[in-house]
Amino acid sequence: MRKTDKKRDNQLRLALTAVCEAALKEIDGFQWLTHRVNYANFPSSLKVICVFDTSEKLAIFMATNGSHLLAALMQVKLAEVGVNIKDMSAQIAYDTEEDCASQRIL
Repeated sequence: MRKTDKKRDNQLRLALTAVCEAALKEIDGFQWLTHRVNYANFPSSLKVICVFDTSEKLAIFMATNGSHLLAALMQVKLAEVGVNIKDMSAQIAYDTEEDCASQRIL
């Protein structure tokens, strides 16, 4: 990883940590988030994965348009560190700890 990539990754981590802390306080069932990125194709390669505790709480979150609010918050926080993304919603994936646990059993 190049020095500039390390710096950018640190900025991403700080911005997404702020999003995570806000989501933990405001969104029922939200547990954590992580990100993946290929810096050779940044920022279009950025993928943020948001994890909820149960499928039921994720479904409620999605049904109440919470995903749009979370995407908007991410977009603002990333813009604060110089990362401008046109459609943040397209770069967010959702998962649940419940689904992860069932996949480990198989």
